[in-house]
Amino acid sequence: MVPSVAELTLADVQAARELIRDVAIETPMEQSRWLSALVGGPVWLKCENLQRCGSFKIRGAYVRLSRLSPDERARGVVAASAGNHAQGVALAAQMLGIRTTVFMPEGAPIPKERATRAYGADVVFEGSVLEQSLEAARRFAEETGAVLIHPFDHVDIVAGQGTLGLEVLEQAPEVETVLIPTGGGGLLAGVALTIKALRPDVRVVGVQAAGAAAYPASLAHGHPVPLESMKTMADGIAVGLPGEVPFAEIRDHVDEIRTVSEESLSRALLALVERAKMVVEPAGAAAVAALLDEPAAFAPPVVAVLSGGNIDPLLLGKVIRHGMASAGRYLNLHVTVPDTPGGLARLLTEVSAAGANVLEVAHERISPALLLDEVEVQLQLETRGAQHSEQVISRLRERGYRVLE
Repeated sequence: MVPSVAELTLADVQAARELIRDVAIETPMEQSRWLSALVGGPVWLKCENLQRCGSFKIRGAYVRLSRLSPDERARGVVAASAGNHAQGVALAAQMLGIRTTVFMPEGAPIPKERATRAYGADVVFEGSVLEQSLEAARRFAEETGAVLIHPFDHVDIVAGQGTLGLEVLEQAPEVETVLIPTGGGGLLAGVALTIKALRPDVRVVGVQAAGAAAYPASLAHGHPVPLESMKTMADGIAVGLPGEVPFAEIRDHVDEIRTVSEESLSRALLALVERAKMVVEPAGAAAVAALLDEPAAFAPPVVAVLSGGNIDPLLLGKVIRHGMASAGRYLNLHVTVPDTPGGLARLLTEVSAAGANVLEVAHERISPALLLDEVEVQLQLETRGAQHSEQVISRLRERGYRVLE
């Protein structure tokens, strides 16, 4: 049974910090000049993507496992996770000599699965979403006696994640706003509890993917309410039902929950790669996505937590392309040119002179919209952004080309 929420205090977070002092690293706090310029004051990135296992999850997982009794350790543990909690539990269990089984949803990122196995855990795929994997983990616990290590709904987990809040206040003592990626709520709950206990004036904001935002409706109803469906690339925060323990802390201590679109997540991830040289997963970019969506909404100094960096390289490539498209860096055009020798060459010369890079070219000769001596050229171009795209289109039209976007 999960201990009462009332038992969770700042003293629990401080005690958790002593437990993980030689386990979790104190991750860097990097100032971001480009975000600072947008916001109009200092913006800092709390780089939990550089934490052991690639996310904040080792903090709570180690606290939870280290407090198991000898009998519980002997029975082993079981967890459910899309990947980050799995790695945190597997590493903590390896360090403590505990047998581990992890249930993952089908389609979980391959690097997260491989890393979890590398830490010595047995991995079983079950269900398409985290809640289904969690139900399978519960059945496994009942059948085998293994201890279920919930990803967010336990006071030890929340206390462990709250240690990040202590670091934030020490590394950025003048902070006014903290933005935190949020799924089930363990990280947000722990950090909010910690910060509000020490600096009640600091504004704490949770950020959810719009396609998996369980907290707005739950807070409106006054209790956790499950989502009917979820769709987001941010698997690290794709949780359809808040936990009772983090819900209570978030209800009492968090100032606001914001949601961000898939396009915003893509743009933020791309910007972090390009401008901050930080590789993060989509969930880890959520706080920065909120900043980019509405930079004037947050009083500086601002701390944006990069909660994780475990991203499949294939997904990274897709998200970067998606982010470039969202930022106007890809331009798809249909241009009508004379069907004569040199017609295509002249068009591509104009595109080159406009400073755009040609990625793909295709021809369409059979169309009722074309005259007999015309051909439609389909171009996919790489540009420097939305303004540059408009300049390319304007140049082509000025040269007499009929251009459709």
